[in-house]
Amino acid sequence: MKIELGLITAVVIAAIFISPIIAQAGSQSHSLSEDAALDLLHRTLKRDRVYEKRISLDCIAYGTEETTNAYFEFVLREIHNAKCGGDPETSPAIDRYRVYRRSSKIQQWEAAEDKWQPYRPTETK
Repeated sequence: MKIELGLITAVVIAAIFISPIIAQAGSQSHSLSEDAALDLLHRTLKRDRVYEKRISLDCIAYGTEETTNAYFEFVLREIHNAKCGGDPETSPAIDRYRVYRRSSKIQQWEAAEDKWQPYRPTETK
């Protein structure tokens, strides 16, 4: 009886110490990597044809501006070269987006309002 009680106690204590580790590992496995977040953003902008009338997606460069535990912040810049045109000494920012690691939600920076807004393809430029 004492052996069984000791064994049960050991299992309970082990479960208490191991369960937070398992939960943390599980939550991180559903978190987007930087590459996955960038791929999601690119696919979304392409699907919604956000820049179709403004600039070819082949003439847009993506850069990471900020990385936090919650999101990746990307800037989209014009590529200026022989194919895309423009002054090769400049690369103006087109837009900025945040892609949240766990929810995969996208926000867009609205400079006129000086705040982040939920991504809505009908309201993009």
